[in-house]
Amino acid sequence: MSKLIVTVFVTLDGVMQAPGGPGEDVDAGFEHGGWLVPYADDDFGALMTRIFEETADHLLLGRRTYDIFASYWPRVTDENNPIAVKLNAMPKYVASRTLRALEWHNSHLLEGETAESIARLKDELDGVIMTQGSSDLIRTLQRHDLVDEYRLLISPVILGTGKRLFSDGAAPTAWTLTESHASGTGMQYCVYEKAGKPAYGTFVQDEQG
Repeated sequence: MSKLIVTVFVTLDGVMQAPGGPGEDVDAGFEHGGWLVPYADDDFGALMTRIFEETADHLLLGRRTYDIFASYWPRVTDENNPIAVKLNAMPKYVASRTLRALEWHNSHLLEGETAESIARLKDELDGVIMTQGSSDLIRTLQRHDLVDEYRLLISPVILGTGKRLFSDGAAPTAWTLTESHASGTGMQYCVYEKAGKPAYGTFVQDEQG
């Protein structure tokens, strides 16, 4: 059985839409594409290399993120680029109702209902399945309580609009922070593992005599 992790770039107000460029996702007139770029320093590059090279065995993507990745990474043939080497070789699973064929090496279309297909995939595969980007897909994972770990790369910027990582309908869960550090530009990298159901309580004030 595999672990399913969500690796995602977010702002302080939780926006995950179009971190890498202005034309990446312009839904609803979103004008802030590329907000991550000013914070991508050498620390960021080393971190992304470690995330892909050491901790991801399978990649799970939605249609739009797959199109972005597949239009770029197959063209990166430098054997000294560890991210390109890993991404081009590793198994990739795509959730899409419109794609019929996948040209990127070792890519596979999920069949049937998305949540059920991913649940089966988790049972059948070993290692780590990583999802990056793919907001609609992440919403499905959240609604069906399929996420085992979040790896958040939080940029110190507030946009005030855009698609957010967490929205209504996510399964209530508690999480444990297992790793955290800051990059040279102030980006926070935080790893959260699922810790079961949330606990609730109340603050009781002492009676004053």
